[in-house]
Amino acid sequence: MELVNLDPELAAVVPYLPSLGTIEPAEARVALREMIAGLPPPILPDGLTISDQTIPGADGNEVPVRVYSPPRPSGDGAAVPSVLYLHGGGFMVGDLETEHAGAAAIAGELGVVVVSVDYRLAPEHPFPAPLEDCYSALCWLAGEAEALGVDPERIAVSGQSAGGGLAAGLALLARDRGGPALCFQLLGIPELDDRLATPSMVAFTDTPLWNRPAAERSWAFYLGDAAGGDTSPYAAPARAADQDLVGLPPAYVSTGEYDPLRDEGITYALRLLQAGVSVELHQYAGTFHGSTLVPAAVSRRQQAELLDVLRRGLGLGPS
Repeated sequence: MELVNLDPELAAVVPYLPSLGTIEPAEARVALREMIAGLPPPILPDGLTISDQTIPGADGNEVPVRVYSPPRPSGDGAAVPSVLYLHGGGFMVGDLETEHAGAAAIAGELGVVVVSVDYRLAPEHPFPAPLEDCYSALCWLAGEAEALGVDPERIAVSGQSAGGGLAAGLALLARDRGGPALCFQLLGIPELDDRLATPSMVAFTDTPLWNRPAAERSWAFYLGDAAGGDTSPYAAPARAADQDLVGLPPAYVSTGEYDPLRDEGITYALRLLQAGVSVELHQYAGTFHGSTLVPAAVSRRQQAELLDVLRRGLGLGPS
């Protein structure tokens, strides 16, 4: 389809972007790594301490995490807020490296501890394995708050794409299990609805990077044998009943004009609002799913807003 309102800077790179809708997960993982490798190398904030660790998972597995700790003035033992960072990738690709720069930027710019989670991927590990890994990481972060110098009352979750869907599912799961409380949920271009019935999902069959065929495969892989059945709202938060959205943490939701996930993100944000949850919703004109990977002006604006909403969501005040 013709993307008549596509941002000109983004349009210039569309012919060079891979499609993740038809290739197998192993190939898609390679394609994503190659695309990330082709971008300008990240400039990491000065003084940032980065450490890789493994933590115990719910299934007897180990979950790799990467901890980003900002520099602190000598003698300053005050606890800082933290962000549990969940990468995107359609539940089937992505790792600690693919969003290394983004996690580092949050820690460095905001002066907070960021814990990035290398959750297990589908189809080898369908739902609930990825979400359980994220919940294990949340519990570990809260349990190690003192050692990490983290304020346990100010833990946010942030995710883009499938990471946004996992973040929304984690907010539901943590509340229902009586687990660590989240103060904020950042749901960037979130993947929320396996029913694939919204107008944007029906219309956008050949949009860049992500489209309906990619979404179909993503959900089939993520749900595994449960695909087509009575899907859990922890897997697809759009399926949560209206009353089950009450009491969730404040949220920021972003969507893109030419993203098949656009309408499910907007609808979820509106339903959160109707359930009494404070929500900020930003629909970015002229963008497509994952277009923030392109160093365009609109991408820089989106990244700046992401930092700003996290700053406010964590109680750090205005920028």
